[in-house]
Amino acid sequence: MTDIREPLLSAWRGRDPFDVLWSLEGEEFRRVKSRRTFRFEVCGEGFFAKVHRGVGYREIAKNLLMFKLPVVGAANEYRALTLLKELAIPTMEIAAFGCRGVNPAKRDSFLVTRELKAMKSLEDISLEWRTRPPEPALRFLLIRRLAESAGAMHRGGINHRDCYLCHYLCDLADPRKTLYVIDLHRAQCRKRVPRRYLVKDVAGLLFSAMDKGIGRRDVFRFIRYYSGRPLKEEWRRNAAFYRAVAVTAEKLFRKEFGVNPPVWF
Repeated sequence: MTDIREPLLSAWRGRDPFDVLWSLEGEEFRRVKSRRTFRFEVCGEGFFAKVHRGVGYREIAKNLLMFKLPVVGAANEYRALTLLKELAIPTMEIAAFGCRGVNPAKRDSFLVTRELKAMKSLEDISLEWRTRPPEPALRFLLIRRLAESAGAMHRGGINHRDCYLCHYLCDLADPRKTLYVIDLHRAQCRKRVPRRYLVKDVAGLLFSAMDKGIGRRDVFRFIRYYSGRPLKEEWRRNAAFYRAVAVTAEKLFRKEFGVNPPVWF
């Protein structure tokens, strides 16, 4: 299966896209035995490519023994990006996708997305808040957009599995513009996301924000817009869920930094 869009369709016409991508030179961000991630340009436009070779039986067996679903190619991210577009959730734009081979251990695949130019992650933005607190209006807007994006994604049947502030981008020149969710390599798509994966995603966001100067009111504001309900009503319905989120985020924080999270939490 291939899904090649312009301008790559014209640029690669008559050539095997798998051969093209494995031979292309560009700025590399990751290269391991089974995967290569890099940036390249075509017709003056920037693109990011993730090219996967078969992961092998050993890698699949290792994941299954650890009760994890193995990621065997680019199809997960392609499905997630397609569904996000249907849900009108801003994300990366697909430029090309390809998959060949029936055996998951030997399957080759690729995903190419258009470059999101002049972007800055919410993690980088929030790090600046320690010494230079933002205008309240901007702070509230970014929290609201983050919460609405995550909530719509979860209600639409997608869980990210690497849901951290670094995977949400906004315009470097004007953070008030659109917020984009990126890097859905391990994302899963279902009719309904299981509770434990919802907890994991929301806890990832809280964990990555805990040392960035946010407070209780920021968390409550997030809950309100994540759920789409008044805070009191949502807390009455799902207090146990948010307590599970808090416990998971605390564990992540202690594992990462070796200390307890901030006292307010």
